Amino acid sequence: MFFLSQRDHGFIWRMVHEEMLFGSFPLAELMNLSSWENMENGTSVEEFILLGFTGTWHFRVCLVVVFALTYSLTLTGNASIIALVWMTKNLHTPMYFFLCNLSFLEIWYTTGVVPKAIGVMLGSSQTISFNVCILQLFFLLSLGSTECFLLSVMAYDRYLAIRYPLRYSSLMSSVLSARLALSSWLGGFLSVSLLAFLTSRLTFCGPHVINHFLCDIDSCLALSCSDTWPVEMATFLVSIIVVVASCVVTLISYIYIISSILRIQSAHGRKKAFSTCSAHLSVVTIWYGSTMFLYVKPSAQNSLDLNKLMNIFNTVVTPLLNPFIYTLRNKEVKQALGQAFTFQKK
Repeated sequence: MFFLSQRDHGFIWRMVHEEMLFGSFPLAELMNLSSWENMENGTSVEEFILLGFTGTWHFRVCLVVVFALTYSLTLTGNASIIALVWMTKNLHTPMYFFLCNLSFLEIWYTTGVVPKAIGVMLGSSQTISFNVCILQLFFLLSLGSTECFLLSVMAYDRYLAIRYPLRYSSLMSSVLSARLALSSWLGGFLSVSLLAFLTSRLTFCGPHVINHFLCDIDSCLALSCSDTWPVEMATFLVSIIVVVASCVVTLISYIYIISSILRIQSAHGRKKAFSTCSAHLSVVTIWYGSTMFLYVKPSAQNSLDLNKLMNIFNTVVTPLLNPFIYTLRNKEVKQALGQAFTFQKK
């Protein structure tokens, strides 16, 4: 015989309510007494069930269509930028080298989320093993950290280009740009390694239902029956080191960029200088705003539904916006696109 805590009773009634309203949760899972006995005995679960989005079947099908369309556009847009830079000699500069790294990252970042999310919403792939869950968490956090470092490197690159235009080619050489890109990738993956390890050591006794369409830190902390303080503290420290530090570097770079632009005498020169960094500034604002909301906090007690919404913006919307922002706000990219289309017509 085992007894359920008040939290467990609340979980049961919440799941029953969702089953009655939406039919989105397999009620049979609640009838599996062995899972609740395992919870009482402290046996760790081996897989989780991702709830995804509650609602009617038609609502979830509409979401699947939106996710699939967004994913296709994201892959096409970012792959097109990489191909365009590779084919256009005028774009073989450090700025576009970093942009290719960012586009390559965005392809894998959204690939780590959208295909599984579509399977969850269709009900064909709602389960995820513990190991795969930790792997997805590590993969997404590492790529997110890498993006923070890349954006700060790109801001530093724009600072050198505007502050020292005559010495830029010697200051930002191809060797230095390659080292900065490699450091961003290594730093992104290494910075999350300890956090992923600590998360993998948590004990998950049950319930094993994640109210999300992916595995993230907050969902894992909410389900863990062991002490989560070390993971919460590690998350906060990594967020400070990765997000805040890279944001400070970006902010300082743009302070110098703006001061340099204001010193330019002609209005045409100021407009041209600002146009070279306006696209990057737009991406930085979008990315850091949503990322700080999700991760820079001392505790994981935020609403999981709100985190779910912000994760959609971070992992689905932002990778789609980046190629369009750089295309529409960058004259060199637009000219290269025009030349590419003209060449194809000929």
